[in-house]
Amino acid sequence: MRSLLQAWNRISLVKQIIIGLIIGIILAMAVPQQVSGITIFGDLFVGALKGVAPVLVFFLVMSAISSHKSGQKTNMKSIIVLYLIGTFLAGTLAVIASYIFKVDLILADGSGDIAPPSGITEVLLNLVSNIVKNPVDALLNANYIGILTWAILLGIALRHANETTKNFLADIAEAVSQVVRWVIKFAPLGVMGLVFNAIATSGIQTLFSYGKLIFLLVGTMLADALIINPIIVYVNTKKNPYPLVLKCLKDSGITAFFTRSSAANIPVNMKLCEELQLDKDTYFISIPLGATINMGGAAITISILTLAATHTLGISVDLGSAIILCVLSAVSACGASGVAGGSLLLIPLACSLFGIPNEIAMQVVGVGFIVGVIQDSCETALNSSTDVLFTATADIRAKLKAGK
Repeated sequence: MRSLLQAWNRISLVKQIIIGLIIGIILAMAVPQQVSGITIFGDLFVGALKGVAPVLVFFLVMSAISSHKSGQKTNMKSIIVLYLIGTFLAGTLAVIASYIFKVDLILADGSGDIAPPSGITEVLLNLVSNIVKNPVDALLNANYIGILTWAILLGIALRHANETTKNFLADIAEAVSQVVRWVIKFAPLGVMGLVFNAIATSGIQTLFSYGKLIFLLVGTMLADALIINPIIVYVNTKKNPYPLVLKCLKDSGITAFFTRSSAANIPVNMKLCEELQLDKDTYFISIPLGATINMGGAAITISILTLAATHTLGISVDLGSAIILCVLSAVSACGASGVAGGSLLLIPLACSLFGIPNEIAMQVVGVGFIVGVIQDSCETALNSSTDVLFTATADIRAKLKAGK
């Protein structure tokens, strides 16, 4: 048994995940009735990551800021700009793709009990209200805007604390990171349970009827990941972007695809940043922040489903409205993590631009939930991998400017 475990540990995590994926598919085809017995592995894995991620973010950010020396430079300004540009360009790409490949929706019910935000003002107010939530509430409810705010404030307040206190915070952050590493070792079992649950409950055949929409969503996200993001990286680094892009997709995107949570993937991204030897003071802040505001995948989802609805209803969309949609989808996507239900619940907000009634818009949300098995996985993979990509891009650019 020991030799078997040693052989298993010598296999890379990505290969282990692929093995878990294959086993999950086989089990879903062979014994689909064993839902509760197998899906529990996926539930426990995602639950453990989601449980530890808020604590990890809180102590990592607080420790990083409290240990920051005066005059020590970080790349946060460049990273935030990259996040915002990347999200806007993703939304723009989705609008262009929707013009080229028009999709008709089979409108479905199933989201009538969900209350979407009534306007962009409500989205922004939700974000602001999350900032001032007390830290205990923020940790309990995984409110990452609140967690980041309190971690930053406490980190600044502790910058003048003695070294013993700062070392204690660093030790706590390292201890939580070690717990995360233990949890990630169970990723193959978790992926097996998640894949089994997706196929056994939804069925592959259910997704075939929405194949064109899924193709458009996934194709646009791939184009963003493999064309738009590499262009952004090249413009900033003047180097071949694909080795970095593909590494981020492999080491971060694959895990995020199966966990379907940018927050749960924060520990994975932290480890990848460490492997890439990025500035710790920067990525301790940029990665949690990216899980909150770097939402290119969400901008794509909002734009494509909104324009699919206009095409289905025969509503003409002029150039001015399309530009407004690009901006709205980018701004709304940045607020997606502060709204229950994520990007899908912001679709009615975008639909309101074109006079689509809320009842029909919620049917579009219902379609989103149906294709969400694939759409949400791809969206999260794009969002999460881009967090590391843009953090690394800013780091490389800073080193080039410094002549290193």
